[in-house]
Amino acid sequence: MIQSPISKAAEVTPEPVARRIRGLSDRSIAWIFVAPTIFLLLAVNIYPLLRTIWLSFTNYRVNRPNNDVDWVGLRNYERILSDPDIWNTMQATAHFLFWTILIQVLIGFTLAYLINKKFKGNNLWTTIIVLPMMLSPAVVGNFWTFLYQPQIGLFNYAVGFLTGTDPASFSMIGDVNLAPWAIVIADTWMWTPFVMLICLAGLRSIPESLYEAAECDRASHWRQFWTITVPMVLPFLMLAVLFRGIENFKMFDLVVQLTGGGPGSVTELTSINLKREAFEKWRTGYSSAYAVILFVTVFGLASIYVKALNKVKER
Repeated sequence: MIQSPISKAAEVTPEPVARRIRGLSDRSIAWIFVAPTIFLLLAVNIYPLLRTIWLSFTNYRVNRPNNDVDWVGLRNYERILSDPDIWNTMQATAHFLFWTILIQVLIGFTLAYLINKKFKGNNLWTTIIVLPMMLSPAVVGNFWTFLYQPQIGLFNYAVGFLTGTDPASFSMIGDVNLAPWAIVIADTWMWTPFVMLICLAGLRSIPESLYEAAECDRASHWRQFWTITVPMVLPFLMLAVLFRGIENFKMFDLVVQLTGGGPGSVTELTSINLKREAFEKWRTGYSSAYAVILFVTVFGLASIYVKALNKVKER
């Protein structure tokens, strides 16, 4: 007779240990398995957060560990919230967030709607479209830096061919007005497939019976789109916006590869500015307050958004 792994484990368990285990309740056994996970969560997430909050009220500098640490109260927060340069980085981040999310949602939903229509080569085109999402942001940054080169970049030649301008007459990553859009285009190229996949999952979850009933009522395709497709896919679209919003708020590597925050500071997002304060100026207490403000902002906006998402799902 073949014994199960549980039976084998019971046989090799020493009798004193077995008696103790038999005396434990199901809740106690559950806590034995859950406790290591909770401890790891506290060690990896909660402790660094509490430590950062404490440092935000001090003038601590990590490159001067022997200096006395003074309690400065809310001074770091006051300096950050009254600094016009910080608000400029916030504005640059908001610009990046708004346009990347808007364009990715529009293009992603359109691609998902087209791919959802069964046609020859459907799977092949889906694979090709998803390829950019599989690349590292560093690779994408280097790739688009090459495309944006005024002399040899294919992007400049494509724009010149369509508009009739000289490809060498402008630089996407060197011009103050064009650099923000260079980042938007690169990020859109990389992450639109992610939005497309979420929208595609939403489209394929819609029961065909709804469209059949609408056709029986002689509803036009346009009316079916606005009364069936959009309401059913809306929760998936909102979920994609939530994911992309959180990810783009902490965007760092792609921007560093493309512009490094320049020209000047026009593409210096909050993540880049925070890194410079923490690891170039070594203002640890100040940067900790900066990080806390960003955390509260993202957490607060995400919480409000999730509540709105839940209300949409309940309709």
